[in-house]
Amino acid sequence: MSNKVTFTGNVVNSPSRNRTQNGSVTNFRLASTERRFDTGSQTWVDGSSFFVDVECWGELGGNVSHSVSKGDPVVVVGTIRTHSWDSEEGRRSRPQIKAEAVGPNLARGTAEFRRPARAAAAASDEPVPPSEEEAPSTSDGLSEFLEGRDYEVGDGTLGEVNPSDLEPAHV
Repeated sequence: MSNKVTFTGNVVNSPSRNRTQNGSVTNFRLASTERRFDTGSQTWVDGSSFFVDVECWGELGGNVSHSVSKGDPVVVVGTIRTHSWDSEEGRRSRPQIKAEAVGPNLARGTAEFRRPARAAAAASDEPVPPSEEEAPSTSDGLSEFLEGRDYEVGDGTLGEVNPSDLEPAHV
């Protein structure tokens, strides 16, 4: 049985990357605060907060340590479990998520995604040309959409994409 969860919240501390005998792991703490509408004051108010430790192994951990900072709003998907240990005060425990995916919460801001360099390319001293997906966009701003993958052209297309459609909305 898997205890798969998805949490949204803010990173409480700067992620720390450590090497163990089982590989590299990046850890950070996440605070997820309940928001509810108070009908009496007609405003949104904070409820209780839930704190959970997040561990990110392997390549995910490396990407998290280079991309996530204290205070960032994130979405974490993974398996939740109880981490237990013995201390001077007796048996202790706290919740922990073994993350499968971590990303920015785009409901709270924007992000720019970059793929890391491939390991084989990083090992050589030769420059690596960008892949089709990493290639810089043309001046029309539309080349980032790869026909057949991101944007289908055909009878069912709703309309043309104009460069102004791709600009961020000003609120």
